[in-house]
Amino acid sequence: MINKPIYGLVLSGGKSRRMGTDKALLDRSGQSQLAFIMGVVAECVDKSFVSTRADQVGDSERSQFAQIVDRYDDMGPVAGILSALDEHPNVDWLVVACDLPNVTTETIQYLLAHRDGAQPFTAYTSSFDGLPEPLCAVFHSGCTDIVRKFVDDGVNCPRKILIRSATKLLDQLDPRALDNINTLDELQNSVLQAS
Repeated sequence: MINKPIYGLVLSGGKSRRMGTDKALLDRSGQSQLAFIMGVVAECVDKSFVSTRADQVGDSERSQFAQIVDRYDDMGPVAGILSALDEHPNVDWLVVACDLPNVTTETIQYLLAHRDGAQPFTAYTSSFDGLPEPLCAVFHSGCTDIVRKFVDDGVNCPRKILIRSATKLLDQLDPRALDNINTLDELQNSVLQAS
């Protein structure tokens, strides 16, 4: 275990094309999906931020939280990750996607307790394909140059970055914890099963 500060970044800058509506604003029994994830993350880190696109800064939901605005365009989730690494390069970053309805504090605390500063990334192994889960992972301080080199080489996929790098991999405690949602039915089923 390492004692370096850990900041949390909840990625909410996606365009939710498959969902057809903003995933961050989906209702979870009176609170937004974004507020739910921010609450889980905030319990586990020193500071937490929402990652947003520039056109989302004034959004009524996102503006309730500290924000890191994307400094890069049309790069997907890595735009938010790299923007956070640029803004606070000397901390470890817990990166979590906003569309994980089953994530728990236990899932995050276990990940943080087993992070390893000897490698640039710590992540769970996917319960579906055995590959790294980049959107509930730790991006360690000092990894900025690694991420930027991949981006400069045209690799914008966080999963590919973790696959091609030294990444400490952990087995998931709950195989459903990192299931993401892409449709309203998936959200409803996830919330019902979690209750």
